[in-house]
Parts: sequence; C-alpha cells; structure tokens
Amino acid sequence: MENSRKIKLLKLWEILKRDTDEKNPISTNALIEKLSREGIEVDRKILYSDIDLLNQYGYEVLKERGRSNKYYVVDRSFDLPEVRLLMDAVQAAGFVTERKTDELLDKIAVLAGSKRGEVLKENIAKFSTVKSINESIYYSINTIVEAKDENKKIGFYYFDYGIKREKVFRKEKENKEKDRWYIVNPVATVFDNDQYYLFCYDDKYKNLVAYRIDRMDKVKMLEEEITPNPEVEKTSLAEHKRQMFGMYSGEVEQVTFEADKGLLDVVFDKFGNRVKIVPIDENRLRCTAKVQTGPMFIAWCNSFDTRIKVISPQGLVDRVKESLEKTLEQYKK
Repeated sequence: MENSRKIKLLKLWEILKRDTDEKNPISTNALIEKLSREGIEVDRKILYSDIDLLNQYGYEVLKERGRSNKYYVVDRSFDLPEVRLLMDAVQAAGFVTERKTDELLDKIAVLAGSKRGEVLKENIAKFSTVKSINESIYYSINTIVEAKDENKKIGFYYFDYGIKREKVFRKEKENKEKDRWYIVNPVATVFDNDQYYLFCYDDKYKNLVAYRIDRMDKVKMLEEEITPNPEVEKTSLAEHKRQMFGMYSGEVEQVTFEADKGLLDVVFDKFGNRVKIVPIDENRLRCTAKVQTGPMFIAWCNSFDTRIKVISPQGLVDRVKESLEKTLEQYKK
C-alpha cells in the first residue's frame, strides 16, 4: 500500500510537471483521468490531499480556484528566453549533425514544458548553417574530456573534405601514402564561429594549436601522460584565442592599423576592450592590438578595401601588399 502511494505521488508530479504551466492548468477531472490511464485510481478527496502533500514537501503546485479547481506547476529551472537561446544555439552550431540537432531540440523543448516546447518548435527560425556529417564527434568529445581528466595524451587522424564531401586524411610528411597519426596534449575544448575546437600542445612542433573536433577521426586516449609544459600553464587561453583569426595560428605581433570610424564596432568585436584606439581625425582611427598575423588576419584586413590600412610592423605591411598583388595578378590573366 505504501509503495502504491509513493508511485501515485511520483506519477502525479510527473504529469503536472510535464503537461502544465501557468498558461495551461489542468482540471481535477483531467488529472484523475490521466492517472487512471497510468493504472492509478484516485478520488477527488485523495487527490486534494496528495497535492497538499506535494506542496508540504516543497514540490510547489499552484491552484486556480473556480467552479472546478485547476492546477499547474511553474518550472523555474529555465525561462522561455533561456530555452529559446539554447535551441537557437544548437541549430546554429555547425558541428552538431542534422540528426543530433533534432534529438537535442526535442530534449531542450521539454525544459519549457510540453505546451511551451511545442510552441517554440513550431515558431523557431530555421538556420542555414551547414551541418557536420561526422556522427562520431560526440564520442570524440567524450574521449577528449576523459583524457583531460585522467591527464593522458590523445591520438587521432585528421581529415579535410574532398569534392564529393568524402574524408581525405592528412598524410605523414615523410610518407605521403600513410595517414598521419597525431599525438597531442589536450588543453581545452573551445566553441568558436559555430564550430567546436580542441586546443592542444604538440610536443613535436612545440606549439599550441587548434583542431576542429568534427574533423578528428578515431580519437583515442593513450597510456602516455600529458607532458608538463610551463608555457602552456601560463598561457591565457582566452587571450590566445582572442589573438587568433578563424582559429588559425600565426606569429603574435603588435599590429597598428588605421580604420574608418564606422568600423569601430567591428574592431571591438574582433579585439575586445584590449585594443588601443586613438582618433586621427573625425573619420579615421589608429588601432593597436596583439594579433596572430596569419593568412586569415591578412584576408580580414583586405576584406574592408580602403577602410582598413595596416601601418606596422613593416613585415606585415609587405605581406598584405604581396597578397593584394597576387589577387590582382590573378584577374589580369
């Protein structure tokens, strides 16, 4: 009898939590009917005392008084805007496959209650994000996290896509016929520009690099422990990421460039509050920031035509000129 009462309370709370909210209360008769479908028979007086018992122990059930009382639960774990934010983030994330996107959206919608979840799913905007086709990414993430927790290195193969979107594995430099087996020290996973990356330290090349996790294959935790590295330990990952462009590494340099005043928001979006800005006149600004000056940074500068001009260092100025000259030469042919 006691076990039956416990199950009844559990089912009652489950129904209220799943099927009700402040806009969708449930009547006493409807509650009795739903419990009956679960094989639990209860009369009105017992139901009232069960709801009182739930409230007594902190499971808040609110009541609308009327000719027929109605009950509902307000789940304060996630508000509607928070649930919408989570759903939008999943839809926008390129590393989440189409199948997994649908699964996650269904699970997130439950956080808002079934009624509100249905409304969200019906009205949510459809993103045009190109989704990954690598279903094994979730196992890769799990292996990376486990290796990091156990202080172990990881190994993996890394691929790009061919013209038919097939996997083309990167090769060993010494043997172009052999797929390269990467061995690295995992540092952290980072979400950037709709993709999920692994930051890691490569003992062979002695540098901190980033790899897209959806391009990693056969990720394996190794027996070898992570190599202690003072440089990695003192590196601010947030600062390192801020200096990178498109997650491509490059030499860190203090760069000065001029920019149109209208690009002020763009500059702050890219460099944050650490960029130094000095007005030149009413239309131009002089900006200074530490940047990893790889090809993506040069491409970013050139994408704004005359609205951005690199001033220093001179070596970077020369590389920007060379990039523009090569592009121009291509269109002369």
